[in-house]
Amino acid sequence: MDVEIILIALSPIFLIFIAYEFLKHRQNYVIKDSLANTALALMHQGADAIALLFLMPIFYWLYEYRLFDIEIGLVSLFSAFLLQDFLYYWFHRASHHIHWLWSAHVVHHSSTEMNFSTAFRQSIMYPITGMWLFWMPMILIGFDPKIVFTVVALNLAFQFFVHTKIIGKLGVLEKVFNTPSIHRVHHAVNPGYLDKNFAGVLVIWDRMFGTYAEEQDDKPCRYGIVGQIDTFNPITISFHQWLYMMRTAFKVKGTKAKIKVLFGYPTSSVNHDEKGQSSVKPEVYE
Repeated sequence: MDVEIILIALSPIFLIFIAYEFLKHRQNYVIKDSLANTALALMHQGADAIALLFLMPIFYWLYEYRLFDIEIGLVSLFSAFLLQDFLYYWFHRASHHIHWLWSAHVVHHSSTEMNFSTAFRQSIMYPITGMWLFWMPMILIGFDPKIVFTVVALNLAFQFFVHTKIIGKLGVLEKVFNTPSIHRVHHAVNPGYLDKNFAGVLVIWDRMFGTYAEEQDDKPCRYGIVGQIDTFNPITISFHQWLYMMRTAFKVKGTKAKIKVLFGYPTSSVNHDEKGQSSVKPEVYE
């Protein structure tokens, strides 16, 4: 499929950047962490490829009910990029506020390191939790599914380059584009940084909808998740939050409480008492 082909084609570029960063800034790497990132990337790509084999016929069935016939051209491609980036913002924001989606997205945030290999740290569960649902409006409007997923792949490819500590602030570009500085804030668990900067390519959505936070020189980013799981095992990383969510939903009584577990604000699968690290409000499912 186009998504996998584009990302695989760009892999040599990604690997060159990782090699450079590793050789020049070895202190930013933990070998076991980067190996876990690689394993998770391979698992994710395999799951996505299988999911698209089943989902693409559904997407083309949906495409039959499109509102418009959109011809491919510079304007339509730019419109596809802009709309997909807008939808990505809402998918990303929802993934931090809805437990069902966070159970997959938590994988990407679970590293305490920030380097180019962190971009590879993705979840095998994205197809199950329904990331693809967020692209359906584009198909219904009239964008061919292949165009939609090509734009998705290019958006994700761009995001590889914002996962690093070796690039500082980029001046006026910070006003429009997602940058390493902006994305470092997104990966941080510091109070004031948590649940900020959901940008894919354009940071204008964060600025428009009140989720922007600037990296402060006097507040260095602390990376990871609230309730750090402290493991390099890709299976545990992939499923710890998912298992916790399902066990909690099974344990609580009442339909309303179960729905709150699944679709309310996420809670941690690990107890934590690191003073000042968490700004997450505890949830009570009773």
